[in-house]
Amino acid sequence: MAKLTQVYACSNCGAQFPKWQGRCTECGQWGTVAFEAAPRKRISRAQAGSVVTLDTDSRGLGADHRIPSGMLEWDRVLGGGIVPGSLILLGGDPGIGKSTLALQLAAQLSSNQNVLYVSGEESAEQVGLRLKRLQVKQKKLAFLAETDLDVVLATLEETKPQLAVIDSVQTLATDDVPSEAGSVPQVRTATVRLLDVAKANRIALVLVGHVTKEGAMAGPKALEHLVDVVLYLEGDRYHAFRILRGVKNRFGSTNEVGVFDMRNDGLREVANPSEVFLAERQTGPGSAVTSVVEGSRAFLVEIQALVNPTVFGMPRRTTSGLDINRLQLLLAVLQKRAGLKLGTHDVYVNVVGGFRVTEPAADLAAALAIASIVSGQAIPGKLVAIGEVGLGGEVRSVSNLERRLKEAKQLGFTEVVLSNQGKVEAPAGVQVLRVGTVKDAINEVLGRVVERENGS
Repeated sequence: MAKLTQVYACSNCGAQFPKWQGRCTECGQWGTVAFEAAPRKRISRAQAGSVVTLDTDSRGLGADHRIPSGMLEWDRVLGGGIVPGSLILLGGDPGIGKSTLALQLAAQLSSNQNVLYVSGEESAEQVGLRLKRLQVKQKKLAFLAETDLDVVLATLEETKPQLAVIDSVQTLATDDVPSEAGSVPQVRTATVRLLDVAKANRIALVLVGHVTKEGAMAGPKALEHLVDVVLYLEGDRYHAFRILRGVKNRFGSTNEVGVFDMRNDGLREVANPSEVFLAERQTGPGSAVTSVVEGSRAFLVEIQALVNPTVFGMPRRTTSGLDINRLQLLLAVLQKRAGLKLGTHDVYVNVVGGFRVTEPAADLAAALAIASIVSGQAIPGKLVAIGEVGLGGEVRSVSNLERRLKEAKQLGFTEVVLSNQGKVEAPAGVQVLRVGTVKDAINEVLGRVVERENGS
């Protein structure tokens, strides 16, 4: 059978097919299979590779050598710094600050390292203007405006920088692959060749990548498997805060996050995120504070709730920063177990500051915020609620309570509502309120106003 000269490939997972089909049978996505010309085959005569013995007692092989970037939040997410020869994929929504963060990183390291910044989207004048706006101490930066992959690779092998930033990998193309820049084969080829050069010359590469409208990294899914680290810069472009989150890290934990504040002069690190998230808080009905843990850090965040009689046939449930399915579960529990009548009301829940809460420790605070706005009674301003709410209405204990209570103490909070199942020693000056169910928590914090309001 003759070899195919043209194929159809899925833009999501990279799977290839001999003819077009509406749905990719590998990843299940619709409308992602498109035509691409097959890359030219190269004849190679392979020789035996060089085999080395890995000895963990050897200081050369065992040493965890990292390059500190000078940006503590960046180093925290990577696990202590940049590993030479590693490939770091940085993604995020358009306008979220990916290029700004990458440029700041390059400028910061260029003061004591050989750094190259490659841009396929901006000219030297445009990057120079952005560098001037960022007000970095280092005034000079090696720059290359190029979209030809072969030229970029030759430059890397000639200059051998300690760090190179490619903004973005979707703009690179080579004549060896007969398709447009940004296509699946071009992105895949560019990443593989950059990987070879980076490993051979111990060059740390930061690849800025675009994301799709669904929030996934653009290009083949294999792209994330090729690189060593995958980072996402998250946040609402209308909010100032940005969260740098690692979803893959071969050299460290993926539980750490970095917090940045977007300003006119670039991204600035936030040393105490809890204080910033609660800076403009106004106590009143519908506001509650909880503690969430990301990696080794505990954050205090405000959860707001609003409940109104619905004017629609079906009540609306809207969230920002909280999983909508989690909200639906909490509303069912509040109605069945706590007696709140929410079937004819619209419910809106918001995590202030654009922060995204994924752990169930925020359940109790969200439930108290909803009960607070329904009753019109404000939650005490110095109270923090921490706990998971089960379908039976029970409040369950969560992990890392010592860390959460310590953070609450540092921010001046004096009361904490917890499950009566967990055992933890409260810091001096912090009173712990133990509850068994979400109804007990509402009665303890808000009194029995909710029951009277609902006529029960």
